[in-house]
Amino acid sequence: MSVYARVRDYPFEMRDIGVSPLYAQLRRVEPMSRVQMPFGEPAWLATRYADVKLILTDPRFSRAIAQGLDQPRLRRQLIDDGIMGMDPPDHTRLRRLVSKAFTARRLEKMRESVRALATQLAGAMVEQGPPADVVEDFARLLPTNVICELLGVPFEDRHIFRKWTEGVTNDETAKADVIFDLGAELDDYVAGLIVQRREEPTDDLLGALVYARDNGNKLDDAELVMLAGSALLTGGVETVAAALPSFVYTLLTRPHLLEQLRAKPELLESAVEELLRYVPINTSAMFARYSLEDVWFGDTLVRTGDPVLAALHAANRDPEIFEDPETIDFTRAHNPHLTFGHGAHHCIGAQLARLELQESLRALLQHMPDLRLADGPEGVTWKYGVIVRGPTLLRVTW
Repeated sequence: MSVYARVRDYPFEMRDIGVSPLYAQLRRVEPMSRVQMPFGEPAWLATRYADVKLILTDPRFSRAIAQGLDQPRLRRQLIDDGIMGMDPPDHTRLRRLVSKAFTARRLEKMRESVRALATQLAGAMVEQGPPADVVEDFARLLPTNVICELLGVPFEDRHIFRKWTEGVTNDETAKADVIFDLGAELDDYVAGLIVQRREEPTDDLLGALVYARDNGNKLDDAELVMLAGSALLTGGVETVAAALPSFVYTLLTRPHLLEQLRAKPELLESAVEELLRYVPINTSAMFARYSLEDVWFGDTLVRTGDPVLAALHAANRDPEIFEDPETIDFTRAHNPHLTFGHGAHHCIGAQLARLELQESLRALLQHMPDLRLADGPEGVTWKYGVIVRGPTLLRVTW
């Protein structure tokens, strides 16, 4: 039986899109290991796919009781985790209401507008001429405009969202209290939009959420602000803004993959899924679950009250699930990756993120047939923030 032995500093060493080899080592010899994040109490780290999936779905592991505890984290501040800090039935109630508003029909109707926006941004880069920065000229602009359109944020206000969405996810907020000020500003703004929707109903997503509350009394104002602000605006922008340049970097540093995608554009959807599996978007495992009872993982006992972290990017390279997991294979037939989570907390915006990534790569490849890095891999700069990791500068030419 494993006991509380060695505690490793966490996150492990990071480099561009690389995953620390320590994950694979732990998966083989110590799949449930002890780690210490920069802040909070020590935790168990799960690295095997089966264990990660169990932790994400088993009701013996709770997110709700983590609230207010000294949970393991990258930033000093303890902040409200919103819908990610809830367990069923409260989480189920909110997610069901959001899912009704966040319908597949609504998203599919957006594909045309996302494609048009991606085409516009890629065209503007070409017109401006090389070199261009994929991060500033494309990756940050597209998801901001898409989410704002989905929620019905006025066009003239969209420029202010960068300060909010980027501010609550970067590493600066791990050392300062600015996150509370930024969060309050975002909440105040969203609250104002909610008031407008009550006075003048709309058919956008925020209008649909307001309708769900006002015609059934199932969403209170605090829940509305939380869902529209932190859950959709922040989560919906930063994840795609980090993933897209990481995907472009992956393609441009592996020319055979770029050539394959150009030769067979019908592989685009499966390519996005494989890039989601292979390329780490999050800086580390996060959102610790707490064990509600003693749980055995093989010969390791996780005791009642222990926090557990599920390493999604380690699970995504588990050879028990993925054949040749260290190889990027755009024709991979079986790809049940966990990048968007699993179970009750599976990302609400997963389908929108997929759509944005597909249309973004399509537009960049179509408009720039000779796309390549302007300064080589060494010219790309990276951030490893409190939530997402990805390039902050990715200059390309064509």
